[in-house]
Amino acid sequence: MSDEDKKKLHLFFEQSGFINALKAREIGEFFNQRKIDKNQLFLKEGQVNNEYLILEEGCMRAYTYDVTGMEVTTAFYEAIEPVFEVASYFNRTPSRENIQALTSCKGWSISYEKLNYIFHAIPEFREFGRSILVKGFAGLKVRMLSMITETAEERYTGLLTAKPGIFQYAPLKYIASYLGVTDTSLSRIRKERMKKIN
Repeated sequence: MSDEDKKKLHLFFEQSGFINALKAREIGEFFNQRKIDKNQLFLKEGQVNNEYLILEEGCMRAYTYDVTGMEVTTAFYEAIEPVFEVASYFNRTPSRENIQALTSCKGWSISYEKLNYIFHAIPEFREFGRSILVKGFAGLKVRMLSMITETAEERYTGLLTAKPGIFQYAPLKYIASYLGVTDTSLSRIRKERMKKIN
C-alpha cells in the first residue's frame, strides 16, 4: 500500500470522529490493499464472507436471484463505503448474495479474524464499527420503506441524489432491478424527468 493510499485510509478513520490520527495509523496496519477487476466477483453466493472491504475507488453492486431466476440488484457501493455481506460476515454463514465490481476497483481489505481482534482490542475502532453498522441498518430501513411508500419516480430521484456516480457505471438493467421496476419503466421515468428539466 502506497503512502498516499495509507493517508486516505487514515483520513477515512479520522473523519468518523471516533479515531484520532495515532489510532488511525495503528488500525491501518491491519488492512491490506486489494484490487478487483471489472466484473470480478468480490463475493460469490454460497461462500462465507471472510473479507471486509473499504472501497477507495470504483463502483460495485450486490445481487441475488428471485424465485423465478431473475437477477435482482440489492445494493450499490461507491467510494468511500464499506463493502461486505453483513449476515454472512458476522454469522459465518454462506452468503445468499454475490458482490461484483462494476468497474476496476481498489480498496482496503481486512479479514474477519483481524477485524474481530481490533474490534475488541481498540475501543475507538469498536465505536467506529458500531457507527458503520448503525448507518448501514438505518439505510436498509429507509430502502425497505421507500419500496413500500414511494413511487418508482421518487425512488429513482432518491438514488440519483444519494449515489449519482452509479448512473455513470451501472447498466440500466441493474438500476431498474434495484428500483423494483422494468427496464422499460425506467426508460420512461428517465425521459419524463428529462422533459421536466428541459
